[in-house]
Amino acid sequence: MTATRKTSRKSNTSAEELKHYYREMLLIRRFEEKAGQLYGMGLIGGICHLYIGQEAVVVGLEAAAEEGDKRITSYRDHGHMLACGMDPGGVMAELTGREGGLSKGKGGSMHMFSKEKHFYGGHGIVGAQVPLGAGLAFADKYQDNGRVTFTYFGDGAANQGQVYETFNMAALWKLPVIFVIENNQYAMGTAQKRSTSSPDIYTRGEAFGIPGETVDGMNVLSVKEAGEKAVAHCRAGKGPYILEVKTYRYRGHSMSDPAKYRTREEVQKVREQSDPIEMVREMLLSGKHATEDDLKAIDKEIKEIVNQAAEFSKESPEPSVDELWTDIYA
Repeated sequence: MTATRKTSRKSNTSAEELKHYYREMLLIRRFEEKAGQLYGMGLIGGICHLYIGQEAVVVGLEAAAEEGDKRITSYRDHGHMLACGMDPGGVMAELTGREGGLSKGKGGSMHMFSKEKHFYGGHGIVGAQVPLGAGLAFADKYQDNGRVTFTYFGDGAANQGQVYETFNMAALWKLPVIFVIENNQYAMGTAQKRSTSSPDIYTRGEAFGIPGETVDGMNVLSVKEAGEKAVAHCRAGKGPYILEVKTYRYRGHSMSDPAKYRTREEVQKVREQSDPIEMVREMLLSGKHATEDDLKAIDKEIKEIVNQAAEFSKESPEPSVDELWTDIYA
């Protein structure tokens, strides 16, 4: 289970950095809550995978990234989009299948991309993004541009054969790729201990000579620190690195999952002891970096951004028939 929120370790992080992490995680939380509401209203069709509870993972790693670094992930991707700076309105409009969406309303959550933000999806095939991420890193190594690729996948996808084929090639070619295992402990709905033989999944990289470590994924500062170490390793030309970030999602695998494979008490315990947003909130208040009024003002600002994104997604028109054959390359 995840580590408890209470900690005596003092942080050297500045007040502005803490506020930034708080704001970014809160934006993801409120956005996902709103997406859940729109799904319940029938405005978002298909499958909707929420990131609630896992916010510290992507916010911490984005804090370790530099301009030009790439990221690629699975279908639980809204948080990654927001953390790298993609427009909330464009993300929400894509979820509702509207023209104002980042893929013009034609793709949904699993087909959103941003060349400007170096975000390469959102992929619905379990584990398929892992070799694609290595391919992005191969391009960077070929161009010798000093960039790093963050390749995210889950504990369930870690059992896919293509993951280990990719580990082998990445190690052989010393690719600048960070394999981020977002271990939320349940894959789709099966606990890790019932589906995965390794207590620590990152150790599977040892067979290929890939170093790695586990990280408390509910602590944004721990994630950032581990991310900086991994980034430095890759930029130094030492090849890939594995981060197994142990986190926890509060909702089911998707909006259609009632999550009966775990108890409400278990979820509530994690919320009370390990919530990533509350951890930073307590650090801000106890360190006198912010007042309750300051944090209320941030919350109000974030709610306005999310509400505007939702309204934009409702008001944006359906994709035009003229768009049917655009953006097709084969």
